[in-house]
Amino acid sequence: MEQKTDLSRRTFLGMSALGVLGLAGCGGSPASTPQVDVKVPQALLDQAASLRGGSVGMLSQKLYSESANKALDASLQVFAQATGTTVRNDLVSGDAGDMVAKMDAEVKAGTSRDLAFVSDRRFVGQLHNLGALTDVTDVVEEMRKLYGDPATEANNYCVFDGRWFAIPYHFIASAMYLRKDWYQEKGLPLKPYYSWEELRDNALAVSDPAKKRFGWGLTVNRSGDANGFIANVINTYGGAMADNTGTKVVFNSPETVAAVTFIGDIYTNPKYAPMLPPGIGSWTDSSNNENWLAQILGLTLNQFSVYADSKTKNNPVYANTHPFNGATGPALDKPLAFGESNSFVVFKGAKNPDLAKVVAKFMVGGSALLGVAKGAPCLVNPSWDKVWDSDPYYTSGDPAFPALREQTRTPLPVTTKTGYAFPQAPSPGEQAATAAYVLTDMMQSVIQGTRPAEAVAAAHARIVQVFEQQGYKQ
Repeated sequence: MEQKTDLSRRTFLGMSALGVLGLAGCGGSPASTPQVDVKVPQALLDQAASLRGGSVGMLSQKLYSESANKALDASLQVFAQATGTTVRNDLVSGDAGDMVAKMDAEVKAGTSRDLAFVSDRRFVGQLHNLGALTDVTDVVEEMRKLYGDPATEANNYCVFDGRWFAIPYHFIASAMYLRKDWYQEKGLPLKPYYSWEELRDNALAVSDPAKKRFGWGLTVNRSGDANGFIANVINTYGGAMADNTGTKVVFNSPETVAAVTFIGDIYTNPKYAPMLPPGIGSWTDSSNNENWLAQILGLTLNQFSVYADSKTKNNPVYANTHPFNGATGPALDKPLAFGESNSFVVFKGAKNPDLAKVVAKFMVGGSALLGVAKGAPCLVNPSWDKVWDSDPYYTSGDPAFPALREQTRTPLPVTTKTGYAFPQAPSPGEQAATAAYVLTDMMQSVIQGTRPAEAVAAAHARIVQVFEQQGYKQ
C-alpha cells in the first residue's frame, strides 16, 4: 500500500515550541519545496498543549507533484516541532485497487493509522459503509466558523445521515484541456465547454500524424482517468450506474448503450484512427500527462496535475493550454463539473484521535496548505471559502484560479433530463464497482468486438454483484 520512496516514510519529532519554520526552496527545481513560512496558529498550539509528547500515524494520498508531497511533509514537520509531538506520515497511491480493503483490515485489527486524507468522492463512502470512520462533525463545525463553507461537493460525499465523517482538506477541480494554438490554426472556437460530439470532431480536425499531432488524448484502459471519462459520457447521455439513492443498479439503459456506442466508435472506426496517439489502448493514469507534456495531444481530461506540471516545469504547452469545464451530452446542456476534495478521515480505534483532529485542522488552513498549493498549482486548491482569501497567491497566482474557486461553489445537484441528480448520494457500491474497473473492462470488451448492448448488460450484472457484496440487495 505504501509507495516506498524517499518520502514514503517520514517521522517528524517535536523538538521545540516554535510556531514558525521557513521552508527552504531551491528556486527553479520542480521538485524543490516552495518557500512558505508555515505558522501554527496560537489557537491550535493551545489545543495541542495537553497532547505534547503524543504521536499520530497518518496516510497521505500521494499527489502527482513531488514538490507538493515535500511541502506537505514540511508542513507536518513544522506542526510536530511547534507542538512537541510526533507525526508519522506514509504516502499511499489512490489507484491501488485494494486500498480500502487494506485500510479496513487495519482498522479491524487495531493496527491502523490515526488519520488519512483520501478522495471523498472515491473512498469516503466505502470506508463509512465499512464502519471504519469516526464522526468528525465537531471539527467541521468549528472550522466552518473560521473558514466559512467548504466546497459544495463535500456536503454530498462527506456527510451521512446529517453527520460529517470526513473533513474537507483541499479541492481538486475537474477539467479538460485542449491545444488552443491547434484550434486557432483550424479556426475552431475556444469555449467554456463543448459537446462530446464537438470534441470528437474537433480532435479529428486538428490531427496530423505526420507532425505528431494527435487530437484525442483519452484512454479507456484501466485507470482513474478512464473511469472518469466513461462515467461522464454515460451521465451526460442520461445514464447512471445507480439511482439517486445510490442503492439500486440502473446501469443497463438505452442511454448507457448510446453512450457506450459513441465511445466505442472512437476506438474502432477507422475514420478516427488518425487522431489516436500510438499506445493509447494501454495507457495508465500517468500516460496522458506524459503525452500532453510531450506536446503531441490536442485534448485530454485530467485533474489539474498536468496543468501544474506544465507550469512548474516551464513547459511551452502551458501557454498553449485552454482549460475548460468539460462536455455536454444529449441529457445535459452543461458539463458535470463539480470536482472533489481530498478529505481527512479519522479511523475508528485511532490511538490519538484528539491529536489527529488538531493535525487535520492545521493542514487545512492558511500557510500549511499554501506550500502544498504552490507545489501543485491549480491542482491543490482551498476547499474552504475563506482560505481562498488567506493569501494573494489564490487570487493572482494563476489565471485559472477564479474559475476554480467558482467550481467550489457550483450549485448542486445538477439534474439530467432523465432525472438523475449529480452528485448522487454517496454510494459504496458505485465506488467499489468503479474501483474494480467495471467501466473500463466494458469498453475493452466493445473494442474487442462485443456489441455495446451486450457489453452494457454484462457490466450491469457485474455491478449488481458488487452492490450486493456491499449489502445492497437488488
